[in-house]
Amino acid sequence: MLKAVIFDDEYIVLQGLQRMIDWTKYGIELVGTAANGKEALTVFEKMHPDIVFTDIRMPGMDGLEVIEKILSIAPETICIVFSGFNEFEYVKKALKLGVTDYLEKPITIPTIEDAIQRIIEEISHQQNISSLQLKWENTREELLEKATLDLLLLGEDAIPKWRESFGSEADHVVGVTVLALSRKELVLQNHSSYKAVQVRNGLEHSLVVFHFQDRVEDLWEQLLSCPEKFGMALGSGRTYKHLADAKKSYKEALQALRYGQFMDEIGWTLFENIGENPQIPANLTEQEESIIFHIRTGDKEGFINQLNSFIKQLEEQRLNPNVIEQEILKIIYLGMEVAKEVREDILKINGIGFVPHIEIRLLNTKETMYRWFREQMEKIMDRSLNVRQAIKHEAVEKACKYMKENFFRDLTLQEVSEYVGMNPTYFSLLFKEEMEITYIKYLTQIRVEQAKKLLREGQRVGYVSEKVGYHSSKHFSELFKKYVGVKPGQYRDSF
Repeated sequence: MLKAVIFDDEYIVLQGLQRMIDWTKYGIELVGTAANGKEALTVFEKMHPDIVFTDIRMPGMDGLEVIEKILSIAPETICIVFSGFNEFEYVKKALKLGVTDYLEKPITIPTIEDAIQRIIEEISHQQNISSLQLKWENTREELLEKATLDLLLLGEDAIPKWRESFGSEADHVVGVTVLALSRKELVLQNHSSYKAVQVRNGLEHSLVVFHFQDRVEDLWEQLLSCPEKFGMALGSGRTYKHLADAKKSYKEALQALRYGQFMDEIGWTLFENIGENPQIPANLTEQEESIIFHIRTGDKEGFINQLNSFIKQLEEQRLNPNVIEQEILKIIYLGMEVAKEVREDILKINGIGFVPHIEIRLLNTKETMYRWFREQMEKIMDRSLNVRQAIKHEAVEKACKYMKENFFRDLTLQEVSEYVGMNPTYFSLLFKEEMEITYIKYLTQIRVEQAKKLLREGQRVGYVSEKVGYHSSKHFSELFKKYVGVKPGQYRDSF
């Protein structure tokens, strides 16, 4: 049975269409309604309908914006718009976006039923065409790429379709890792321990690696040299056992890639090596993530531009004052949380008594609220930059000393950042800013220099590998060759 939803801010329209049309007669189930744009997108993402009926004019986000977002997520969705007699320009834009039909208001039961009949005929026709196309045009790889992208975006709901496309090997998958690429060129050779699927989401290129074994060393060895060989940046998310967590690995990979590109790194950036803040929610909007990113990286110009963009968006949406207040407070508290990564007492930026949700209640107009919001965010940014400058040299010097004393252990970014009293994400950025090299590369250089010393003494490669902190001698050999130009055994024999 097909699923349909109705979006209209007129209560009478919603009630009338729900009660006066026998949807089941057409093989359709009405699964949801909404009275504004934001609510409409929530209903769509939850119900995944086949057919959308929507009014053009709605509060918060108009019907055209809703359709544009829906078709970007699910372009196969059939969209029908309701329009007034003087909204022809809107209708032209709607048709350009890809709507199937438009109905002029006032809506009558016969016009809706005629539209439904046309839709059913169109769907039947499209299904016949799709069936032929699937048989004669689509390859198994294309279907697998689509199913894998759905897995990254939808998670649990996409697993059955992905299993069908992946084939019998799906039963042997024990983990998944997502790699985000700055360019498309990187291709991994499939291996007995994993299979890589290349996907694209807009301008984003990713490799999704499905593991058939718990060990991931074979994959890491390929990745050690590939990105630099192609002159590109690569970010990797963590490896997860459950397929539904591919969404998490995807988001982490994109975050790792972004930080790697910010630090102008050609090569591989692991999510584990940039750290995370458990106090920051996982489901932030793109704008909220950008504001946090610019505070963390100390990019005041980018921060100001993003702040202006955020305020402009609030103004354009003409939101209820209470909603504006909630959005502003959320950003302020997120900013304060990120600033605490530099130093805990940074919360005293406005004095001990600074409580944003009380202060904002004293503001009477949107203009004063926006001005106050901008002032608080700039204070957070400036205070963060000042403290950053004051503690940078001392903290990095302390970290370098600690790494030189403990390089032979499984030394993590988390451990080193805790030792100097900083959040891992902030520490990794501060370290690169001060040393002009990433934390992991600095640690690797320490280990390689110590390894060279031991090899000159004639020690075995396996022994040296363990002594400098690498459990896999194969991994150690690849790293050593990358930094020195020859394999450890060759280096030892030359002495």
